[in-house]
Amino acid sequence: MFEGGVEVRVLVVDDSPVDRRVVEGLLKRSGSMFQVIAVDSGKRAMEVLGLTEGKEAEQPTVYDPKIDIILTDYCMPEMTGYDLLKAVKEQSCRKPIPVIIMSSENEPQRISRCRAIGAEDYLLKPLQTNDVLRLRDYVRPTALSPKTGTKRKIAIEMMAENSGSERRPCLAGLAVA
Repeated sequence: MFEGGVEVRVLVVDDSPVDRRVVEGLLKRSGSMFQVIAVDSGKRAMEVLGLTEGKEAEQPTVYDPKIDIILTDYCMPEMTGYDLLKAVKEQSCRKPIPVIIMSSENEPQRISRCRAIGAEDYLLKPLQTNDVLRLRDYVRPTALSPKTGTKRKIAIEMMAENSGSERRPCLAGLAVA
């Protein structure tokens, strides 16, 4: 279980049954914090998320559970992981769901494109235990309050504008040598 006994619900989307089972196994072996919902296509993921339109939405085939994170393959027929990422990120009225893209292809242009529209990470297949452990960094279940003291956040008003691209914190009443 995650802190406070909260499970993290992970939607795994991959058209390969073998890859789906590998990811499910890694998630389940990493502890009891992950509850896995696995589907074989972007369209099925859309149904699970309640994002389908038209006739399909009237009779959903899958219960619409609350999803904390989406782990999707990039290359899938009909609807790619990139298309799913775009669809999820376009839903501004809903709670933002972190989306992680998985692929066996290490293409910098593809990685940049996915990150540019909001992918939290891009993991190379086959996934390893360390990749699964990194998922914790992207998930903030609503039942949890954020930890204090783990990361420093500096308000934008406190950032000094420089003529260069470098930004440094400027704290009032503090001399910086």
